[in-house]
Amino acid sequence: GGLVTLLIVDDAALARQRLRRLLTDCADIEVVGEAADGAAAIEQARALQPDTVLMDIRMPGMDGIAAARELARQQPAPAVIFCTAYDDFAIQAFEAAAVGYLLKPVAREQLQAALERATSVNRAQLASLQQPGEARLQLAADTGHGVDVVAVSEVRYFHAEQKYVTAVHPGGELLLSDSLKSLETEFGERFVRVHRNALVAFAHITGLQRCNGGEYRVRLAGIDEGPLVSRRHLAALKKRLGAR
Repeated sequence: GGLVTLLIVDDAALARQRLRRLLTDCADIEVVGEAADGAAAIEQARALQPDTVLMDIRMPGMDGIAAARELARQQPAPAVIFCTAYDDFAIQAFEAAAVGYLLKPVAREQLQAALERATSVNRAQLASLQQPGEARLQLAADTGHGVDVVAVSEVRYFHAEQKYVTAVHPGGELLLSDSLKSLETEFGERFVRVHRNALVAFAHITGLQRCNGGEYRVRLAGIDEGPLVSRRHLAALKKRLGAR
């Protein structure tokens, strides 16, 4: 029962219009907003608190999966139904995750069925949506007054403190809710562990700097001070740097 509020997210205006048209027949649905990309979707969802988000997967900037990951952190989290023109995207993963999944062009009956089944997405479901071996190209953080996005290629290192992980880049820092362990798994060889609280972008290492007390820091292009290297990681790091 009751009215279901809906946010439509698609980079194509025509696709948004078409979905709106399909939804005018659904008496219990109210379209409360539209967005053309993932970052705008997150901001609109925070402002409008829709029950459900109907979202395209492939959009320039931040894609639908990255946006859905951020939406899952909102309280309350909206239900997410993905729309895509590509069925090569792991449909099995969507079905397993019980997240709505529609193939374009969307048919009215399928849309209504998906809306009835829609439930809010949790992080375990979102993790299953990411195809193995497909690391993100961008990291996004909802700052409370907008969404900050940084390219993974710009990140110099990830640093863990208490519950948070910070991605440090030449333009500043981004507060993530990923764990260091999950980032290490996702980005594999590109980031090398130098300390239990730090992963460093191997491509950006310019050298090692010896500090007072015999400790080493990693020197990184574009930032003033890199993280400390712990004793247990020093030999492996030197070896890998020597081999490049």
